[in-house]
Amino acid sequence: MLQQMRKYTKSWISSLFLGLLALSFGVWGIADIFRGNSDTSIATVGGEKIPVELFQRDYRNVTRAAAQKGPLKPAQARAYGQQVLDGLIDQTALDITAGRYGLTATDETVSARIRAIPNFIGPLGTFDHNLFLRMIDQAGFSEQSFVEYVRGALRRDQLVGAASSGLEMPAGYARALFNYLNEARAADYIVVPANAAGPAPTPTDAELEAYLKAHPRRFSTPEYREVTFAWIAPQDLAGKVTVNDAQLKQQYEAEKSQYVVPEKRKLEQITYPDLASAKAARGKIDSGSSFGDLAKQKGLSTADIQIGDLSKSELGDRGDAAFKLQKDGVTQPLKAPIGYALIHVVSITPGSTKSFDDVKEELRKQLFAQLAGAKITDISNQYIDENSRGQNLKQAATKAGMHVGHAAAVDAHGNTPDGAKAAMPSDPEFLAQIFKAEVGEEGDPFSTKSGTTYVVKVDGMRPPKLKTLDSVRADVTAAWQNEQQNKRLEAKAKQLAGQASAAHSLANVAGSAGAKVQASGPLRRPGPNTRGGGPLPTPLLTKVFSVPAGQAVYGPAPDGSYIVALVTAVQHPPAMLLQGAGLRRFAGSVGQQAGQDIGSGLTAAARAKAGVTVNQQALDRATGNESS
Repeated sequence: MLQQMRKYTKSWISSLFLGLLALSFGVWGIADIFRGNSDTSIATVGGEKIPVELFQRDYRNVTRAAAQKGPLKPAQARAYGQQVLDGLIDQTALDITAGRYGLTATDETVSARIRAIPNFIGPLGTFDHNLFLRMIDQAGFSEQSFVEYVRGALRRDQLVGAASSGLEMPAGYARALFNYLNEARAADYIVVPANAAGPAPTPTDAELEAYLKAHPRRFSTPEYREVTFAWIAPQDLAGKVTVNDAQLKQQYEAEKSQYVVPEKRKLEQITYPDLASAKAARGKIDSGSSFGDLAKQKGLSTADIQIGDLSKSELGDRGDAAFKLQKDGVTQPLKAPIGYALIHVVSITPGSTKSFDDVKEELRKQLFAQLAGAKITDISNQYIDENSRGQNLKQAATKAGMHVGHAAAVDAHGNTPDGAKAAMPSDPEFLAQIFKAEVGEEGDPFSTKSGTTYVVKVDGMRPPKLKTLDSVRADVTAAWQNEQQNKRLEAKAKQLAGQASAAHSLANVAGSAGAKVQASGPLRRPGPNTRGGGPLPTPLLTKVFSVPAGQAVYGPAPDGSYIVALVTAVQHPPAMLLQGAGLRRFAGSVGQQAGQDIGSGLTAAARAKAGVTVNQQALDRATGNESS
């Protein structure tokens, strides 16, 4: 869990403002001071409320960063919402535990950590307070709230680090685990075809009746519902909502930063106390030294010399010189606020410009969607007003300007009893709501991802009914025979595996089954980093690694046949592969993983002890998922 949270946090927090050095604390999120200031909450953990505003801020940051790679699908947006909520719940539970032990972080520690974040280092190579304020403001923080953000993260790091760091695995354990993970095997195998089970048996009516009753979901009619419904879609308002050029130009100006992007360059900088020193360093570049060599001579790391991805204007007077260079170029000495500097161009990201005409139609669609959505909201409110005055669904919807429909019987797939598509919208969220609604109740208007608003009233329900044997005799017979054939084939494979184990050979077994003995080649133990066992399905491969050499196992293949496999060889990695420094590195890696598991367990325990209550309605509203 912790590892997943770290990866998740890295994907948005560091991309916004923290950078790699913040990962050690960014996972834990926001500190205690943000909770308890509002009556609204999205969840409660051990009596501590998580404000919906806090969730909205984190959710907005997450989805904004993710959307840079392309539009988010509804399922992705919901998944991000759940991840953000889980992270806030975990951190709140850990806050409670950290508070119980009196853990804290001093102002000096918090300040040092913030000043070490590379994204807050300005063009001069030092912490830039204005840059810091600008970046945290973009992510929804005030200066004080970000300070408390870091303080809370450091407190939680103390708690989890105390439980999970410094673990070392004994050398013997590490060696045994290494041998287990890297063990290789080989097997001979035969494929027992489906027809080896012989001809399909003929069932009696009693057997078919018993099979039919044992599988009611497979052989029953679906549930049908009678429903009256109303809807209004954005396209219904095409003649009522207009977007003019003035609105489009205003929208373009408001979003111009998305369409006019300046060229940016990733830059490194080394400063020198005087011009002579800077010229001497530049001379070394001319003689063949790299910028990295200059940094090493001054005892600077790569992180020390990075000044970020900057536009020409952000460099001020030095912009012209830096932006005349090609990639990997180094400027002549430039006057800096303190001394002189050389600037190195690491990479270049070209700028881009989309004119108003380029994006005009895109903007038109956006504005139409916004205006149509507002109009649909007005229509929904009018429906609610009419319905509250005693008008039924059909009457209220008609007065509000919505379409009205009725289906006498429809299943969850939108089909009528005769198999035809019902005369209704095919929106899956609309169909799902029909089968969530209580019979006889007129629901409130709800919107789906398509932008359409619906109202549903379920007038009646016809429950599933088991079909008669005569109406599904062919299907039941085929299913029964297939099950019997599979049982016979499994018994045959089990018998052949037993004979092969007794003889420690597949030769005679293959002859009796009319099969050919094949060799598998090297096999690896199945796990998260392996993709099957070549010709052997993963479940069968697991069995191959569970028996000693000379023993046979069996299992089904995807095509309906069975495979019998005999383990012919077992090989462990040479001892020289894991000794000395290599053994220590592997033991350290195992200890680190174990520490992460302990940290994950600590988080889960803190969460379970505190107790969690989630306000699902608030979550759905915050993620735009009210209808699902």
